[in-house]
Amino acid sequence: MVSLTLILSLLLAGMALGRLSVFGPGAAATLNQYVIHISLPALILLRIPQLRLTSDLWLPLVVPWLMLGLSAALILLLGRLLAWERPVVGGLLLVVPLGNTSFLGLPMIEALWGPEQVPFGLLYDQFGSFPGLALYGPLVVGLYGGAATEHPRPRDILRRMVTFPPLLALLIALLLRDWTLPPALTIPLTRLADTLVPVVMVAVGLQLRPRLPRADWLPLTAGLVLKMGLAPLAALGFTTLVGVTGPVATITVFEAAMPPMITAGAIAHAAGLAPRLTGALVGLGVLLSCATLPLWTWVLRS
Repeated sequence: MVSLTLILSLLLAGMALGRLSVFGPGAAATLNQYVIHISLPALILLRIPQLRLTSDLWLPLVVPWLMLGLSAALILLLGRLLAWERPVVGGLLLVVPLGNTSFLGLPMIEALWGPEQVPFGLLYDQFGSFPGLALYGPLVVGLYGGAATEHPRPRDILRRMVTFPPLLALLIALLLRDWTLPPALTIPLTRLADTLVPVVMVAVGLQLRPRLPRADWLPLTAGLVLKMGLAPLAALGFTTLVGVTGPVATITVFEAAMPPMITAGAIAHAAGLAPRLTGALVGLGVLLSCATLPLWTWVLRS
């Protein structure tokens, strides 16, 4: 509870700093870049070598793709039934299937489940959410974005993936699994990894601009219910069906319960895909997750 209180306090502090304009307009993006290039790779290098290889580690690699496909199919169905405009459908397709499994997921796993469970969240994020953003995101933007939207070529997408610092750190960490890191490396890596939670939560708070336009209430509600309610229920049903239990199954379901991804929201905004709606989905999703994630923790521990 102390860790969760700290996370909520940092989130509120970031929101207050944003309201007071203490930092410049690019502060959140700068903090996010620090996390991507420094603290998240340090956490990966520190935690992944401690991961014990077991036969059920396929679960956090497969489930995010299943949730992406399920969410996209339901959004397309709802869009057809409710006659939503193409930008609304495109915005929902971009932000709902992709969860905030890194910036919010990893601090929440550490706070509610303990640092020893973080490697499972890293697997879910680096082999599910991030490739999903890199491969699926441009597809949605290409199909639903405006004429001025950039359409990345396949080789550009591949280059962005292989040069993404956390993914590089993950590959290095997997190679170092049989090698014990010396204190000369573990101590500085620990100090850098410890900066992830405060920096991330302040950055998230700086970006939160929850708004509720009347016309967006129905797609907003549908998107949040689908992402933070139905997706984790489907993930829980799948883990039960395949008979996988234990921490790997628990963290997989927990990551499936994360709110919409902030980065996906930024891409939707840049592509002109219902920016008010996607901004509200991201902002309200993070705020609601302060209640829903502890609730899912209670359910998964029951």
